Amino acid sequence: MLAAMPPTPPSTPNQGEARIRDRGDACPGALRLHPADDGRLARLRLPAGLLTAGQVEVLAAAAEDLGDGRISVTSRGNAELRGLGEGCGAELGARLADAGLLPSPAHERVRNVVASPAAGLDGLGGGDVQLWARELDALLCAREWTVALSGRFLFVLDDGRGDVTGLGGDVTLIAAGPSAVGDAFLYVGGQAFRIAAADAPRAALAAADAFLTAAREAGNGAWRVRELPEDVRPDLADALRRAGIAAEAVGAAEAVGGTQGTGDAEAVGDAEAVRPTEALGTPGRSGGAGPLPGVIGQGGRDGRWAVAVAVPLGRLTSGQLRALAPAHGGELRLTPWRGAVVTGFPDRAAAGERLAVLAAHGLITDPHSPWLGVGACTGRPGCGKALADVRADAVPGRAGLPVHFSGCERRCGHPTGPDGTWVDVVATTDGSYLVDGAPTPRTSLTEAVATARTTR
Repeated sequence: MLAAMPPTPPSTPNQGEARIRDRGDACPGALRLHPADDGRLARLRLPAGLLTAGQVEVLAAAAEDLGDGRISVTSRGNAELRGLGEGCGAELGARLADAGLLPSPAHERVRNVVASPAAGLDGLGGGDVQLWARELDALLCAREWTVALSGRFLFVLDDGRGDVTGLGGDVTLIAAGPSAVGDAFLYVGGQAFRIAAADAPRAALAAADAFLTAAREAGNGAWRVRELPEDVRPDLADALRRAGIAAEAVGAAEAVGGTQGTGDAEAVGDAEAVRPTEALGTPGRSGGAGPLPGVIGQGGRDGRWAVAVAVPLGRLTSGQLRALAPAHGGELRLTPWRGAVVTGFPDRAAAGERLAVLAAHGLITDPHSPWLGVGACTGRPGCGKALADVRADAVPGRAGLPVHFSGCERRCGHPTGPDGTWVDVVATTDGSYLVDGAPTPRTSLTEAVATARTTR
C-alpha cells in the first residue's frame, strides 16, 4: 500500500540566481528543424513516449526516405531524426500530421510529458499515469495560451514508484492511489498540494498557467520554473482555485537517496515533510531507474504482458524501430532512459518470443549487459562543437553506474542526477578524455570507465 503522504520529488536542479533570457526559445521541433553538421535535425515530442504500430512505420519510413535512416531516443522519451535535407520540412510535417503525431502544429514543441513507462503493466505504483498523459496532452493542445510555454518546459507524471520524479520536471504529479479514485500530489517549485487523482491533468495545466503568470511578473524571460527569481514563484493555490480544483497544501521536503536535484524545496503548509523512502512503499527499481530489460509480468489493466529493452547509445536503426512495433491492441512507449517498452502480449510465451527477436536485432535485452546505462551525445561528425567521435570511442567497461560520453563540455543529453550518481566522460582538445575529471588517454578508457562505474 502507498502511504498517505507523498513521496517527495527532487527540487529542480541548479536553482539560484535567476537566469536572464534575452532571446526566444530556439529548441528544435518536428516543424522547426535545427541545422547541424550532418544535416537538419527534427525533434518529435511524444507524450509518455507513446507510438502506435502505424506511427512506428511512418517514423521509420521518414528516417529512411528523408534522413540518415536512424532514430534517436532522447532523455525525455522523445524521438529525433537527423541528416534531414534542407527542403524536406514540409514533407516531414505532412507525414507526421497524417499519422496523428502532430495533433496541433502550433503546440508541437510544448507537448513535453514524461510518464512512468511501466505504469499499468506490472501491478506496481499507485495508478496508470499513462492515462493522465493522454488527457494532459489533449488539454495542452486545446488551449491557445499554452503555446507560450518553452519547448523545454517539462511535465513529469509518476505512478508512485519514483522512477521519473528525478527527471527535473517543472510540474510533477505523483499518484497515491488508482488514477480514477485515489489522490495525487502536485509539486511545482518547492510547493506541494494534495489533489484528487481525477483532477491531476487539469491541475498540471493550472500549474503551467501559474508559471507563465509568474514568468511575466519576473520579466527575465524564464523558460523553466527554476529560472524564476527567488522572490517570484507561481501562485499555485490561486491557480488551482480558479480552475475549480480542491487542493490541500502539504509538506515538500528535500529529496534524499540518490535522486536528482539540489535540494532547494521548501515546506508549504503545516504538514510534516516525508522522505521518499518512507512514503514510496512500492517494490522494484525506484529513484530514477527505468524498467530493466526483460519480460514485464502481467498485472496491467488489460491483463496482458509487455517487454522492455534498452537502445544501444540511444540510436535505433529503422529496422530496429520496426521490430519494436506493437501487435494489435498494444503500444510502444519510448523511455527517458533511452529504452522502450512494448505492450499487448497475450501471455509470457508471446512476450518472450518478441524479446528474442529484439535481441536478434541488436537491442539490449539482458538486464546484466554492461551496455545498459551507457549513453553518448551525437559527437563527430554530426555536431560541429564535438571534439571526438564519442559513439565510436564509447566503451561500457563493466556494468554499474550510468556513464555518458560527451564530445564537449556542454554534455548534451547527460543523465539527470547529482555528481557521483553517473560517470562523466568528456572529450578534450588533445584527443584524450576526462573520466570524472581525470585525464585519460583513449587507450585507457575501458579500464578507467570500468573502475568509475563500479567503485562508488
